Amino acid sequence: MTFSQSPGPRILANTFATIFVAFGINAILRPAQALTFFEFQPPTSAVDKQMFDSLMAIYGVRDIFMGAAIYAAAYFGTRSALGWILIAASSVAFADGFVCWMHGQGAWNHWGYAPMITIVGSMLLGLFD
Repeated sequence: MTFSQSPGPRILANTFATIFVAFGINAILRPAQALTFFEFQPPTSAVDKQMFDSLMAIYGVRDIFMGAAIYAAAYFGTRSALGWILIAASSVAFADGFVCWMHGQGAWNHWGYAPMITIVGSMLLGLFD
């Protein structure tokens, strides 16, 4: 059985989806804690905190959407659609890490797992068959 046809990559895709959904829920319910993955400090003024909480909710919804898209492609879609969605999701993680890197901290909190998502997506596309 080839990598792209084995159940392992779909199981890993669903695991990544669950992690994205968990990150999203965390960002919505506990924005200051979610910010620790970026190694940034939360704002101190009330006005800035309100804006920060709103932006973290947007960030949380983004992560939940990525998880839902992965779940949907894993259940209803083709392996190649799932592979491309995983690669797109990994590009978000790479971009988050790049923004952190530009601020001098937190990049590897994102760059550590982004390649794993890319590899699983590539497996589903048949790159390792």
